Amino acid sequence: MQKVKIGDTVSVHYTGKFEDGNVFDTSLVEGREPLKTTLGQGQLIRGFENGLVDMTVGDKKTIELEPSDAYGDVNPDAIVDVPKSQFPEDIQPGQMLQGQSPQGVFIVKILEVNDDTVKVDHNHPMAGKKLIFDLELMGIDPEA
Repeated sequence: MQKVKIGDTVSVHYTGKFEDGNVFDTSLVEGREPLKTTLGQGQLIRGFENGLVDMTVGDKKTIELEPSDAYGDVNPDAIVDVPKSQFPEDIQPGQMLQGQSPQGVFIVKILEVNDDTVKVDHNHPMAGKKLIFDLELMGIDPEA
């Protein structure tokens, strides 16, 4: 049987969970198709992509990804104080906001709101977390 390799376009059903078992994403809901992607193009987190390599159609497996193979470790340098004047007046801790920079769109989490500053976290919301994925390879299209 053909095994998945980098460069192949694959279709895969998946369920992503945190260590406590809470599901954060799945393709196994009504109306969703399997994820279709070409490996090696940087569209997926490294550990997810590597977990698909050498699978054959119909294979099922569970992979556990350390933060270094997913969204990375929490970077303390990505937690910064920003002048409060740059935010809406009703800003609250826990909110997620989208911003724009020369590098593109970014999302921050509001950690603290003080008199003059707002402490924001630029880390990905899943940074520092171990992720678990149940995978089922549905198809391989090496010609795509």
